[in-house]
Amino acid sequence: MKKLITTAVVAASLSLTAGMVNAADAPKTIEQLLQQVKTDRAADGKVNAKREAEFQAERGDKAALLQREKNALATEKQRGKDLNQAFLDNERKIAQLEEDLKTAQGDLGEMFGVVKGEAGDFAGKLVGSNISAQYPKRDAFIADLGARKQLPKIEELEKFWQEQLFEMVESGKVVKFEGAVTDIDGNVRNTTIHRVGNFNLTADGKYVVYNPELGLIQELSQQPEGYQVAPIAKWEGASSGAEKLYIDPARGTLLNIFTQKASFEDRLEAGGPIGYIIIGLLALGILIGLERLLTLTLVGTKVNAQRKNIANPGNNALGRILKVYQDNKDVDVETLELKLDEAILKETPALEARISIIKVLAAIAPMMGLLGTVTGMIATFQSIQLFGTGDPKLMAGGISMALVTTVQGLIAALPLMLVHAIVVARSKSIVQTLEEQSAGIIAEHAEKRAD
Repeated sequence: MKKLITTAVVAASLSLTAGMVNAADAPKTIEQLLQQVKTDRAADGKVNAKREAEFQAERGDKAALLQREKNALATEKQRGKDLNQAFLDNERKIAQLEEDLKTAQGDLGEMFGVVKGEAGDFAGKLVGSNISAQYPKRDAFIADLGARKQLPKIEELEKFWQEQLFEMVESGKVVKFEGAVTDIDGNVRNTTIHRVGNFNLTADGKYVVYNPELGLIQELSQQPEGYQVAPIAKWEGASSGAEKLYIDPARGTLLNIFTQKASFEDRLEAGGPIGYIIIGLLALGILIGLERLLTLTLVGTKVNAQRKNIANPGNNALGRILKVYQDNKDVDVETLELKLDEAILKETPALEARISIIKVLAAIAPMMGLLGTVTGMIATFQSIQLFGTGDPKLMAGGISMALVTTVQGLIAALPLMLVHAIVVARSKSIVQTLEEQSAGIIAEHAEKRAD
C-alpha cells in the first residue's frame, strides 16, 4: 500500500507540470489519479516493448552482418594463401622452363651471347662512322639486336651480316654525294661532299667532319696546316689518275684535335701585354736594321763608284775625303794624315748611326721574355692559392704566358742579333774602305814629297 501511495505521489508530482499546461484534464480524485497512472504505465509499457522488439530485431541483423564479414575475411585469407602458393608454383615452373630452354638451345645460347656483344660493338662503330654521314640511322636495327633478350631470327642474323659486309665494302670506296654542311656560324648549305672510305669527308676544298651526336656534317672551326688543305681542291676536281690527299687514319679524331690547336693569333694573345711589347721591339729593330742596310748599301755603292774615279770627288763619303786631300796637297805628310783622319771621323758617325740601338733591342727582348716568364708564374701561383690544383685550366693561362713570352723574347733576339751583325759588318766594310783609301793617299803623298 505504501508503494502504491508512493508511486501515486511521484506520478502526481510528474503530472503536476503537465497539469499546469492542461489543468482541465487533471484528475480530481485519488481514484482518477490512480487510473491515469495505470493508463500511462500501460502506454509506456507498449512503447518499451516495441523498442525492445526493434532492438532485438536489429541485434539479429548486426550479428548476421558480422558473421557474413567474418566469412568474407576467411575466404580472402584462403584466397591469399592459394595465390601465394600459385605464385611459388609458377616460379618453380618458370625456373624449370628456363632451364629446359637453355638445355634446348644448347650452343645457340653461346651464339646469342656472341651476337649481342658483336651487335653492341658494331652499333657503336656505326654511330661514329663517316659512312653514316651518307647513310644515316643504320645503327637502329643493330642497337635493337644488341638489346634483345630472345634469340634472333635467321633473317635478322642475315641482315646483321649484310650490314657488316656493307660497312666493309663502303670503307674501300671513294665516293661523292649531295648533302647538307653546317658551317661554324650554324648556317646550312647543300653541296657536294666527298668521302674517302671511312677516313675523311671533304667539301668545297676543306675538311668536314660528321657529328654523330647531332647527326650533322660540320665544318671544322679551324683547318689543319695550309699544305695539308691545299691538295683538297685539286683532288676534288680530278676525274681520273691519282692525286695527293692527306687523310686522317683516326677517322676524324686528329682533325678534331687540330681544331683545338692554338693558332698564331692565339699564341700572340697568350703572351699578354709583355708579348706585344716584345713584338714591338722586334718590329722596331727590324725597321732600323732595314733602314741601316738600305742606307749603307747606297753609301757603299757610291764609294765603290768613287774608287773608280779618284780624280773627280763626288758628294759621298770617299769623295769628301778625296776633296780634303785635294785641298791639302801642299801640306806635310803628318798634317795630311791628321786631316784625313779627321775626315774619316766625321764620316764614321753617319755610318754607325742607330746600329747600337739594334744591339740594345736584341739584349732587351730576352729580358722582357724572362719578365713575362716570372709574371706568368706569379699568376699561376696565385691561381693555385685561390682555386687549388683541381682544374688545370685555371693555371694554363699563367703557364702559357710564362712559356710564350720566353719563346717570343728568344725569337725576337735572334733576328735582331743577326741584323745587327750584318749592319755592323757593312758599316765596318765602308769604314775600312775609307781608311784604305786614306792610307793610300798618304803613302802616295809621302812618295811625292820624297821626290
